[in-house]
Order: sequence, then C-alpha cells, then structure tokens
Amino acid sequence: MDFFDFFRWDIIWNYRELYAKGLWATIVLTACGYIGGIIFGLVLGLGQVSTKKWIYWPAKIYVDVFRGTPMLVQLLLIHLAVIPTIFGTSQGWWVSGIVGLILNSAAYNAEIFRAGIQSIDKGQMEAARSLGLTQSQAMRKVILPQAFRRMIPPLGNEFIALLKDSSLVTVIAGAEILYVSKVVAGTYQRFWEPYLFAAFLYLVLTYAVTKLIAFIERRVDINYNPRKKKERA
Repeated sequence: MDFFDFFRWDIIWNYRELYAKGLWATIVLTACGYIGGIIFGLVLGLGQVSTKKWIYWPAKIYVDVFRGTPMLVQLLLIHLAVIPTIFGTSQGWWVSGIVGLILNSAAYNAEIFRAGIQSIDKGQMEAARSLGLTQSQAMRKVILPQAFRRMIPPLGNEFIALLKDSSLVTVIAGAEILYVSKVVAGTYQRFWEPYLFAAFLYLVLTYAVTKLIAFIERRVDINYNPRKKKERA
C-alpha cells in the first residue's frame, strides 16, 4: 500500500486550529525561555568568572545542578512543588513552563558566556584598565563585544536545543505541538499522522532558526562586506 494513500491528511486538517495554537505556544515558550535564559545566564556567567568566592560558588553550584539533572524532573518539581509552595497554588502550565525553560537555559547559557569571556586574552582587560576604565566598564565595552562573536554559534545551538526541549512541557499539560499530537492520536487511535506532523513542524522551526543564526554569524563576522554581495549580484 502506498504510504501517501495510507496517510490520512484529513486528521491534520480537522485539527489545524489546534495545531496552530500549539505552534504558537511552542514559539512563545521557546522565545520567553531563551530571552530569560540569556539575561540570567549572563549574570551566572559573570559570576563564574568572578574572583569573589561568595559570587563564584553560588553561580557554579547552580550551573552544575541544572546541567546535571533532567529538564523533565525540573519541570515537574517547579510545577508541582516549587510554584505551589511559593504562591500557595499552581499558576498554570504557562508560568511553570516558562520558568522551567528559563532556569534550565540559563545554566547552559552561563557556560557559554563563561567560556566566551575566558577565551579573550587577559591583555584586553589589562589594556582597558590602563586606559582608565573600571572592571565593569571594560567587561561591557571591551570583553563582551569581542566574546559575543565567538558565542553566537553555541548560543544558536542552545536556542535550537531549547526549541526541541520545549516539547517536555507536555508533561505538565502544556498545550504545545507535542501535546496537541497526543490529543489527536488519542482521538483517532492513529499515531503516524499526528506525530509525523509534529516532527515536521519542529523540523521547519529548527531549519528557520538555523538559517537565522547563519545570517547573524555572517553579519557580525569582521570580514563581512555587504558591498561584495551586491557586486556579485
């Protein structure tokens, strides 16, 4: 039997609105988790390169704990224990999902920031300080701009990883792509259509992000010259 004859396209079409909502939820979860993870990760990354032990050790322990435990366990703890304990009741899967993704992403981004900062020659900091800049000014105006170019590829990979890991929010009833596929599969008792379509959506999102990262890499490359591109055209 031909696969395309076997494949029931009507199942996907009948649930197109639910899939659209699931796609939107996946994008929002990933974007919020990544932006929050970048901000918090930068703080943790700076903490890991600090010479002050009371700053270094909390950042180091946090990164080791969140990198060393599964995100699935983290999401369940945050949704079922941490947030209900803090607020007295669950705040819904949106809050739990975003918080979980932020906290997990921050740990991985912190390592990227740490490695990027430490990859810059120490002479850069010394030169900046000799010009009268404070350590924080030198970090902001000299070290981080140089390190950022080197951090783009791993930061992009972390975004892609987080995009796929957002599917774990389904364990707390998060209505993202995978959760919608589970609903459809349960309704029709057919698994090829919903899960293959979910895989296709993730593939499209990942491909789009990959192209965006490649574009950003080219633009921040010190050898990038937009005039050459126009001349070739």
